[in-house]
Amino acid sequence: MRGVLALAVMLALAGCGRIIPQGSVPPPAVTSPVAASAVLAGVALGPSFPALSVSDTDARGALASFVESCPRLIAREDASGLTRPDEWRGACNAARATAPERARAFFAEHFTPVQIGDGKAFATGYFEPEIAGSRTRRPGYEVPVYALPGDLVRDWPDDVKPAERTGRPPLGRYDEQGRFVLYHDRAAIEDGALMGRVPVIAWAADPVEFFFLQIQGSGRLITPEGEVIRIGYAGQNGREYVGIGSVMRERGLLGEGPGKYAGSMQGIMTYIRENPREGRDLMRLNKSWIFFTELQGDGPLGALGVPVRRESSVAADPAFVPLGAPVWLDLDRREANGLWIAQDTGGAIKGANRFDTFWGAGQDARVIAGGMSGRGKAYVLIPRAAAMRNIEERR
Repeated sequence: MRGVLALAVMLALAGCGRIIPQGSVPPPAVTSPVAASAVLAGVALGPSFPALSVSDTDARGALASFVESCPRLIAREDASGLTRPDEWRGACNAARATAPERARAFFAEHFTPVQIGDGKAFATGYFEPEIAGSRTRRPGYEVPVYALPGDLVRDWPDDVKPAERTGRPPLGRYDEQGRFVLYHDRAAIEDGALMGRVPVIAWAADPVEFFFLQIQGSGRLITPEGEVIRIGYAGQNGREYVGIGSVMRERGLLGEGPGKYAGSMQGIMTYIRENPREGRDLMRLNKSWIFFTELQGDGPLGALGVPVRRESSVAADPAFVPLGAPVWLDLDRREANGLWIAQDTGGAIKGANRFDTFWGAGQDARVIAGGMSGRGKAYVLIPRAAAMRNIEERR
């Protein structure tokens, strides 16, 4: 994720970027005011908390995730400009002392909903894939799950003059002549460029399933013996990401009618399996390759550094939502409505009111995330003092 990196299959596949997430190829994204942060997009008071009709179940899940987020929330700067670390301290102290049955009252007492920009939200979904794997290479398990390579570094190519070296240097490697070059792309890695040179965590059984696990950024490998190996994002090769759903749409392969495939993760996978040669070439258009690390604990880690939880964790753009903050979504997809905690980010999750909902692991999570595309309203819940300060400063 995205942190975990991103990670919504739909948009990642559709070409927006992150490990995304998820589902049917969407219509044009909701537009919000172009701005670099929440304070520049505009902040307005939202409805009162009671008007949001938060359920007890929603509030209990959000409270547990908020408590996990608090140590990071009060220790990091808020890139959105909405809050200051100390403004969260009172809510965090109270959260740790709140019984689950009082979760809804806790949020009502400590938070004020605010609208960022026009508040028009667009949400996709992501999940933790479960695919067949093995710790050792054996017949039927031939796809290497690589750890982070030791020769993957950041530096400036020789042809980039010092005066032009602004921002973060690109990822690459040094070749046999000592020149800094781009790192191996997907095709080269699949053809064995790293074999014997980079540690292999495990071996996956299905290259198509593993491709989509890379898009999600984390997942579980289930061995023939029943062992569960949880893997998470460790790094990326620095090469171009191409959303293959976007390519398929441009080629007229997605849609309704004879010879077309559903614009969902499931539809895209069906095309690849029914057309193995073209499918392999299609996947290789995405030159990006994700490297993994084996994870311990009870859940994949989001960008905030805490586990993401099913139906409680959402990815957001930290320039518009403080990571760790509660978010209320009111969408045209009922299953995604409710109270979430922003604990993750994603390459395609950019801009005000753009979210990626997390659905956990399992077949139902795969189906929900794979088809998630919801539009509606969003409100960010911030401490009362921060909300009042933002409103006063903008008068």
